[in-house]
Amino acid sequence: METLVLRLLIITSAGALSEKHVFIDKQETWPDARQHCREEYTDLSPITNEVEEGVLKQFAGEDKSGWIGLYWDKDVKKWKWSGGDNVTNQNWLNGIPDIATNAKWTSDGWRAVSGLNKIHFFCLNLIVVQEKKTWEEALVHCTEHHSSLTSLLSKSETLLAQNRIRNATVTEEIWIGLRYLGDSWLWVNGDPLVYSSWPEGGDQDHLCPIWRRCGALTKEGVWENIGCHEKLHFICA
Repeated sequence: METLVLRLLIITSAGALSEKHVFIDKQETWPDARQHCREEYTDLSPITNEVEEGVLKQFAGEDKSGWIGLYWDKDVKKWKWSGGDNVTNQNWLNGIPDIATNAKWTSDGWRAVSGLNKIHFFCLNLIVVQEKKTWEEALVHCTEHHSSLTSLLSKSETLLAQNRIRNATVTEEIWIGLRYLGDSWLWVNGDPLVYSSWPEGGDQDHLCPIWRRCGALTKEGVWENIGCHEKLHFICA
């Protein structure tokens, strides 16, 4: 079992970023772009930290730019991500804008642009698979049909994943690409573990699991370590 996981980890880490974000080659206003992403994928892409920034840069290269899920919430007068999380790390190209606008992502940094402009955009693509499989079977499925079991690199991505499964007809826990190997948890696609959503207090078995060495996301938005043989629905990217 461990040998299979290590082999798949090498395969998926070589190219697992290619499908998590989708570049939409048509031009829309920011509200219409968000609606398109929510209907066809998950939402406009959140780029909340340096790791997510690196993921999008690797995917988009130097020549693509467009809307991301960043907007000015005029009710609370704060920049927020479309998943609901507040903006903490900021990558404005020319400093924080003085007027409330939306944000266009470029490889050099964020540019303040009126949301009424029509430009290209990026969608986050989290794929909920409603087939019950063990963790290893789910990983094989995602590797063959998409890229890998998904990583969740921020609170924003976790909130968006939670929104996808909260009211869906899926198991209470759903597999993600989280696995305990050696003496630590890791993302099987090779992404660094820069964010965690383990429950506070209570059962802390995940700190040194003996049997439950595979990670799942619950409908409450927290991670849970579960026996890898359990059959659950899962999220690919």
